[in-house]
Amino acid sequence: MADQLKATASRLYSPTGTATPALARLAAEGVLYENVVTPHPLCVPARVSLWTGQYPHTHGSRDNQTPMPSGAAHAFKVWREAGFTTALIGKDHCFQSPEDQALFDVWCEIGHEGLPEGRPARGMPWFRPEEGVRAAHAVRRAMPRQAPAVAYAVTDHPLEDYSTGLVAGQAARYLEERAGRPEPFALWVSFPDPHTPYEVPRAYFEAAAAEGAELPSAEPPAMPGAPERTRVLRRLLDVSGAPEEDQERLLLTYRAMTRFVDDGVGAVLDALERTGLRERTIVVFLSDHGDFALEHGMARKGGAFYDCLTRVPLVVSWRGACPAGVVDRSMVNLVDVAPTLLTLQGLPVPPRMQGAPLPTLTSAAPRAAAFSEYGAGGPAFTLADLEEVGRTVGATHGLEAVKASLERREAEGARRMVRTARWKYVTDPLGDLDELYDLDADPPEHRNLAGEAGYEPVVRELRDLLAGWEDATGFQGASGGPAG
Repeated sequence: MADQLKATASRLYSPTGTATPALARLAAEGVLYENVVTPHPLCVPARVSLWTGQYPHTHGSRDNQTPMPSGAAHAFKVWREAGFTTALIGKDHCFQSPEDQALFDVWCEIGHEGLPEGRPARGMPWFRPEEGVRAAHAVRRAMPRQAPAVAYAVTDHPLEDYSTGLVAGQAARYLEERAGRPEPFALWVSFPDPHTPYEVPRAYFEAAAAEGAELPSAEPPAMPGAPERTRVLRRLLDVSGAPEEDQERLLLTYRAMTRFVDDGVGAVLDALERTGLRERTIVVFLSDHGDFALEHGMARKGGAFYDCLTRVPLVVSWRGACPAGVVDRSMVNLVDVAPTLLTLQGLPVPPRMQGAPLPTLTSAAPRAAAFSEYGAGGPAFTLADLEEVGRTVGATHGLEAVKASLERREAEGARRMVRTARWKYVTDPLGDLDELYDLDADPPEHRNLAGEAGYEPVVRELRDLLAGWEDATGFQGASGGPAG
């Protein structure tokens, strides 16, 4: 798993993406899913959804402050009950209860700013001295600021002391220890990058700079036609006023972090080959959600449903047992991953999982629509609310205002999205405007068609799809009844 990696950051999904040879190698030996939607474009809800196979409105984790609910049925419980050895190496941001953490035989956690305090490695020691790892994350704990919403860094530390290098190296050593052992294993290799803080080793930045990157086009800062919540987000995260050089360097840093993660994936694949485990191992690569990466004039993430935030990569490979070199273009969701793996392994799928086995890998039929959601029914956070925050922190633009408004923005509304191969529709009973995008004619999603004449039949069709999903999954609107 990568964190905050949009699908089109990889050249597998976009000709303007970064070269990702390890992912290309994995895709050549498996199935690449072209149209994958996250159930929620935030870290914790997406991760809880991945492992429970449920949508956030079902499992209850609808913001980054609500981890895996105690007692929830999830894939790691099934694997432990089936006799699997289990491990987390990397970022957690999901399993917080002692009961869930005890399910892992190996727990080697590292986050965006380094090793967590009070949660030492368990089951195997870190292969690098911890003081070097802490030193390599010092800049991330005090990032330089080039503009109110722009912060990036290029640094010089041993590659294996950065989180990406550390996680990849630790995973390789875990696999080496598994070689020759008969019991099955479930290993979550969870890279914290390319999530913020945007920081990367100099060698990777220089390689990205040599390759170059074109800044994506963006709407004017006022974002005409966008809902108020998106205009609030643009006010907070707008990078368009920063010097173009800093915009370019921020984008290059994100691209370089993406390539670093890809090299980490390559190191894990090499370890599987070296240990003879490749044939008996199902390998999955995915991300929990995306990043603006300067699309729509913003960096980071927020409560919007643009593809840069909701469309993620997914590649599944089981050499000799599943198709190889296949691209599946049906609409799928991260909630489908756990039921697929359990089905392939012949293990019981918990009955409350709402995901379905993936097509191509199984006999399941292709699906025409995928869904996502955001919000916990809280009141709308408006431009007037942002002005109030600004009077408290001294700004309505930049990272201080982002942090001060974060929890209110994560909770606001009861938004949901339906996406088909061509269309995307977003609605919210607490919002001011619905959204409709023609992804064939307008891939950057700059023109909201929801209020334009002639699109009423499309809106009705998409609303019917949403209503069917709401009924099937028990979605409740902000008023306590089904969202209409």
